[in-house]
Amino acid sequence: MGFTVGEKKKGDVNAEPNVVPLCDVLLVLLIIFMVVTPLIQKGVDLKLPQAANTIEMPDNPEVVLYIKKDGTLFVNEDQVNERNPLQILLEDALMQASDKKLYLKADQELEFGQIVDIIGTMKNAGVEDIGIITDKKTEQIK
Repeated sequence: MGFTVGEKKKGDVNAEPNVVPLCDVLLVLLIIFMVVTPLIQKGVDLKLPQAANTIEMPDNPEVVLYIKKDGTLFVNEDQVNERNPLQILLEDALMQASDKKLYLKADQELEFGQIVDIIGTMKNAGVEDIGIITDKKTEQIK
């Protein structure tokens, strides 16, 4: 809020910007980003299998291998293809990681034989530990 000392003439222009509406807009945008950011899912969209005995996964794992139900592979959201084979992508990701632990997120409709083949490739790439990510089972089977 500004004020003038002395007399203000009829033709004088106030050249000071009014920043109050700008601050209001910025605060609203900040609140929107704070609410929406945790809701954004990281990674590839998968339907994970459920397991009764689970432990907490780290918030930001360094190396994650995603396997979709059609067999499409992603290493840290980089798609595996002919130009980027799985073993090379895993070796590069593990070289940058502080530990040699890999987290596996596989779709529940994936065949077991495909997972076994991929685990063999992971071992060839130098993976020391594999953590399998699942959803927590909500009800027990009796």
